[in-house]
Amino acid sequence: MAVAQAPEDVKNLFEMYSENGLMNADGLHKFLVEYQKEDETTTDDAQKIIDGSKHLPKNGLHVEDFFRHLFSDTNSPQVSLGVHHDMNAPLSHYFIFTGHNSYLTGNQLNSDCSDVPIINALKRGVRVIELDIWPNSEKDDVHVLHGGTLTAPVTLLKCLSSIKEYAFVSSDFPVVITLEDHLTPDLQAKAANMITETLGDILFTPGPEVFKEFPSVETLKKRIIISTKPPKDYTEAKEDKDKENDSKSDKADDEVEMKKAEPHENKPKQKKAPEYKRLIAIHAGKPKGGLDECLEVDPEKVRRLSLSELELEKAAETHGKQIVRFTQRNMLRVYPKGIRVDSSNYNPMIAWLHGAQMVAFNMQGCDKHLWLMHGMFKANGQCGYVKKPDFLLNTNEIFDPEVKHSEKTILKVTVYLGEGWYYDFDHTHFDSYSPPDFYVKVGIAGVPADKQMTKSKIVEDSWVPSWNQEFEFHLTMPQLALLRIKVHEYDMSKKDDFAGQTCLPVSEIRSGIRAVPLMDKKGDKYNNVKLLM
Repeated sequence: MAVAQAPEDVKNLFEMYSENGLMNADGLHKFLVEYQKEDETTTDDAQKIIDGSKHLPKNGLHVEDFFRHLFSDTNSPQVSLGVHHDMNAPLSHYFIFTGHNSYLTGNQLNSDCSDVPIINALKRGVRVIELDIWPNSEKDDVHVLHGGTLTAPVTLLKCLSSIKEYAFVSSDFPVVITLEDHLTPDLQAKAANMITETLGDILFTPGPEVFKEFPSVETLKKRIIISTKPPKDYTEAKEDKDKENDSKSDKADDEVEMKKAEPHENKPKQKKAPEYKRLIAIHAGKPKGGLDECLEVDPEKVRRLSLSELELEKAAETHGKQIVRFTQRNMLRVYPKGIRVDSSNYNPMIAWLHGAQMVAFNMQGCDKHLWLMHGMFKANGQCGYVKKPDFLLNTNEIFDPEVKHSEKTILKVTVYLGEGWYYDFDHTHFDSYSPPDFYVKVGIAGVPADKQMTKSKIVEDSWVPSWNQEFEFHLTMPQLALLRIKVHEYDMSKKDDFAGQTCLPVSEIRSGIRAVPLMDKKGDKYNNVKLLM
């Protein structure tokens, strides 16, 4: 099969920084600093790259060695600074990697409930896990399941044990468990004991007072936090009927109303479980009234509000600045509309643009919006917390999401070539009788003014396609922009085949020539497929 050849740009750069067909450590160092903008790189670092080359002599790189270095996994397109955002701000100052119905293995109606998707989410860096807790059929234990559906339950104890075991395998920063509570007070007390005994010292328990400001992410390292509505005196929890036809099956903990049951004359009043209430660090709730009441900022306490994706869209039309003001101190959780029974997701950008910290996603799917979520949380060392841009946190001048902003920067992207499909795919996967016909789609996901998608030419009959095309993107808010990259194989008779994707935060993209690894539909990295860009 064909082997990838160095593009002209790479050959020209080699000529510029080499002598007599050899690039020594000084030349490579100069290239890395001047062209790749790797200011911290030393001559010793350059020599290590030369020493690691497969070819001899070790006193420099030939053009092929130089090309293979640029096309290697060590030449990442993203800055590798680890956690580098200020982590000493309150929780409300961060976008948080958030799951929705974290226990479901598949669709929202009849898939199994399990701790496996919870474990998978935590391994990927998700920091907010949602559990719907219900009495079991005997009313003597607590189950996790999607109420009103055919989903098979899993025990709360099993979920808690797995959360404890896997909470900090990918990140030391706090895990929040949001509970949608349908329990009687006696089972709330039982749940409180399970939570306390299972999680032990890593459970964060607040004092008796409600927070005036959320603690910092740094101070909550390696702690698990509980968030739900504080319980009321009477028990029968009942889902509110959604007034909107297209979201009748929406559910969220803030839409579950603790309704007073008519007490029978001889029935004793059931008391709330104080030990359960004491565990709640982030109080959730939706105040009575309209949007103005929901978005009211109380200087004496902070809280969490939940809105469906449809509720947020409608609120954003009339209350955009109020939402931003609310999210500067308080938490806003956005969740998928109820008709997404296939566990699909929505565009997260509108929520992020309004400062919503918890944009809750179904992590078991493989849709394009989930790829954006993965892209956003590749930032800040993939720790699950991304500091919100300063313009969303400025209390002196509240940001207006409706106002169009001027251009801040121009991003130029050149796609040179790709390789790896020959090794990662069956040789008849794309076409039974000939090599594939690949093309690349490159674009921006971001605020409406920045959103764009472009397409390369189709390179026919090649496992190692060479495009050599440049694209230009004019960005008004690079802080929220994500670079989308997707490869397809052209098919004349049916839908084009998927051949890889990735999504990168523009704020952390490194300039220069980089090797960009591609992911499959679920967001897992291929072994060999990558682009030179």
